[in-house]
Amino acid sequence: MSWTSTERYRIRPAPGGLALVQELLNTRAIPPYGEDVLGGEESGGRWLRDVTSAWAEAQGWPGPSGEPRAGDLERVSALRERVAALVTGEAEPVRAPADVCLRPDLDEEGRVALVPVGRPGEWLEASVWAQILLAQTDGTWQRLKLCREPACRSAFYDRSRNNSGVWHDVRRCGNAANLRASRARRRQRAAAAPAGE
Repeated sequence: MSWTSTERYRIRPAPGGLALVQELLNTRAIPPYGEDVLGGEESGGRWLRDVTSAWAEAQGWPGPSGEPRAGDLERVSALRERVAALVTGEAEPVRAPADVCLRPDLDEEGRVALVPVGRPGEWLEASVWAQILLAQTDGTWQRLKLCREPACRSAFYDRSRNNSGVWHDVRRCGNAANLRASRARRRQRAAAAPAGE
């Protein structure tokens, strides 16, 4: 499956359903990689159609009913912000909207799946919440992070052994942060040095 928003940052998709959550988070505009995918009706509607149909096909589920409608992009954008706050630990407790619906289903091996239903906006929201629940249950949720570089904040899956990664790209974002810290230390030393030295 192709995760176009995540791949534009040259990031490997997270495993399993966390890739869907990561893809949603990476629809944000982050220069120089690209614009906000959800920022326009055409690009946002196309992304919503593509991601929901591809995810439904990959899971063997029926897709959403109907085409994206007015309000879907605002809904998905608000979801993106709530999920970002959840990833960073800054989320306020909220109730899920009443129209988010998951129905239990069984696969051929008798495993239970939470299958989203509804129009594209509700369908995607139900899918994302279900994948977050599953990731929290299997212990992978804490590995989904937002890059610590303030100008970036792309979502990445921390594959380090001790879950210590903080940048989506150490060379790009890590070097920028280290360079800023080095310059700040030099300025601090220069300001603390006695005059005439």
